[in-house]
Amino acid sequence: MTTSSTHWVLTLVCADQPGIVHAISGAIVEARGNITESQQFSSDDTGTFFMRLQVESDADRATFEAKLAPVTARYDMAWKLDVVGRPLRTLVLVSRAAHCLNDLLFRQRAGQLPVELPLVLSNHPELASLAEFYGVPFESHPVVSQGQKLAFEDRILDAVEQFDIELVVLARYMQILSPELCDRLGGRIINIHHSFLPGFKGANPYRQAHARGVKLIGATAHFVTSDLDEGPIIEQNVVRVDHSRTPAELVSIGQDEESRTLTQAVKWFAENRVLRDGARTIIFK
Repeated sequence: MTTSSTHWVLTLVCADQPGIVHAISGAIVEARGNITESQQFSSDDTGTFFMRLQVESDADRATFEAKLAPVTARYDMAWKLDVVGRPLRTLVLVSRAAHCLNDLLFRQRAGQLPVELPLVLSNHPELASLAEFYGVPFESHPVVSQGQKLAFEDRILDAVEQFDIELVVLARYMQILSPELCDRLGGRIINIHHSFLPGFKGANPYRQAHARGVKLIGATAHFVTSDLDEGPIIEQNVVRVDHSRTPAELVSIGQDEESRTLTQAVKWFAENRVLRDGARTIIFK
C-alpha cells in the first residue's frame, strides 16, 4: 500500500453462520483493503462468531464503512472500525497504592501502551506527586460519607463526558462503585485485584496468605459489573512462592503481578483485542 493508506482495525460480533468470512473479505477488497492480520473464533457455548482484522487501505472512513455496511446489516453484526494504534482516552482511578498507576504512566510515556491519560481521580491526595511527575492532571476528593461518594461518582461521569473517555481503569481504587455507575459505564471499566479472593478478604490479605502458607500469588484483571469482583476476566497471572518469603516480600511480588496484569489488560482493550462473550471474554492476542 502507499504511504497515504490507513491501517485500520475491524472487530465483528454476530450469530455464527456460513459465509461470514467470505462476505467480509469481499467487502474489504471492495474498499481496496489488504488484510495484514486476521483472527476469528466461533463460540460453541453461545453460537456467536467473533473476528478481528487489521487492514491497510487508502479508502477513507466513510468509504470503508459504506463498503462494510451491506455485510454488517446482512449478518446483523455488532462492529467497530478504528485506527491501529490510536491512543484510547482513559480515566484512571486510584487510592493510595502507587504501583499500578506508576506502571500505567511509565508504559504510556515509553510508548508501550496506546492510551491517552487526561486525568487521574483519587479519593486520597498521596499520589498527586506521581501524576505530576508524568505531567498528568490529578484530582483528589474525600470519599467518607455517602454524600461524598455520590459526589465522587458524579465527578467520574463528568470527566467521562468532559474528556470523551473510552475506558475507566481502577488502578487499586479501594472503593466499591455503585450499581448505577457500573451500569452506566458497562463494558468500559477494568479493575485489578489479587487472586486471593474470595479466600482472603479484608485487610492485609498478603499477611493472611503468609500465615496459611500459600504457594501461588496471582492477580486478576476483569471488567467491573454490579456483581462485586465477578465481571468477565480479561487477564490473570500467577507466580510460585514458598515458605521462605516474608509478608513484605509477598506484597512486593503481588504488586508486580497486579501491575503487569492490569497493564496487559488495558493494552489489549486499547488495541481492540477484547470482545465479550456473555460472562467471559474472547482475547485476540
